[in-house]
Amino acid sequence: MPVRIATRDAEGEVSRVRSAPVRSRSWAEVFLPEPVAAKVPEITWLFWVVKVLTTCGGEAVSDYLAQGSRLVGGAVEAILMAIALVWQFRTRRYTAAAYWFLAYVIAIFGTGVSDALHLFAGIPYAGTTLLWAIVLALIFWRWDRSEGTLSIHSIITRRREMYYWAVVFATFALGTALGDFTATVLGLGYLASGIMFGLIILIPAVAWSRYGLDAVAAFWFAYVVTRPLGASFADYFGRPHSLSGIGFGSGKTAVIVAILVAALAGYLSVTRRDIQPPASSAAGPRVNPQMAPGSSPRNGY
Repeated sequence: MPVRIATRDAEGEVSRVRSAPVRSRSWAEVFLPEPVAAKVPEITWLFWVVKVLTTCGGEAVSDYLAQGSRLVGGAVEAILMAIALVWQFRTRRYTAAAYWFLAYVIAIFGTGVSDALHLFAGIPYAGTTLLWAIVLALIFWRWDRSEGTLSIHSIITRRREMYYWAVVFATFALGTALGDFTATVLGLGYLASGIMFGLIILIPAVAWSRYGLDAVAAFWFAYVVTRPLGASFADYFGRPHSLSGIGFGSGKTAVIVAILVAALAGYLSVTRRDIQPPASSAAGPRVNPQMAPGSSPRNGY
C-alpha cells in the first residue's frame, strides 16, 4: 500500500500531497534482521580463556562423535550448526550465550569437516593445512576488499557478521589440520605441539605491546593460533597413550570443557562485562581499521 506524503510551504500549509510506494522487506530482513549494536564481544582476558576452551571442547566433542557412526555424528554436527547459526543471526546485538554457543559448535563442525577431508578424501595433513590457509586468506581478502576493515569492532552489519563467522570457521578448520600436522607428521606429539602453540601465541601479544604491530593483525594472528593450541591439549587429554595422549577420553574431556564454557558464558551473560561500547556511527566501506566505529583508541582492534 502506498504512503501519502504531504509537502508544506514556507507558512506551514500543505501545498501538495503525493503517494510513495512502501518497499516490502525481504525474507532476509525479516528472518535475519540487521544488527542494532556490535555482534561480537569486547576483547578481554576472559575472551581468550573462553576461546581456547571452545577450541579444546570442539575438538573433543568431534572426536567423541567420530567414535560411533560417522554418519550420525555428521548429522548431529550439522543440526547443531543450523540451530547455532539461526540463534546468533536472529539476535540483533551481542549475546554471550548465542555467540559462544555458535563458536563452540563451529569448533565441532570445523573439526569434523577438516578431519573428513583427511580421512575420506585422502588429503594429507600438509595438504589440508595449506588448503584451509588459502581459504582463510581469500576470506580475509574479500572481507577487507568489501568492507575496508577487519576490525572486530566493525561487526555492526549482517554482511560483516557473515564475513566474521566465515573467518572463524576457516580458522577452526585450519587449526585442526595444523595441530594434527605438527603432532603426527612432524612427530612432536600433542603435548609438545600444545606447548609450542602456547609460545607462538605470545608472539603477536609481544609484537603489539612492545613493537607496534597493527592491533587488527595481532588480534587475528592470536585468534588463529588459539585453535591448534586448544585442539592439541584436547587431543593430549583425550587420545590414548599409543597416540601420544594420556588416555583420559574424549567424552570426559568434552563434558568437563562444556561445563566450563557454559559457566563462563553464563557469568558473562549476567555481568555483561564484555559488551562493546556503543558505536557513534555506522561504518562505511573503506574506513581505516583503527577508526572503525566502536574501536578503542588504545587497543585499535
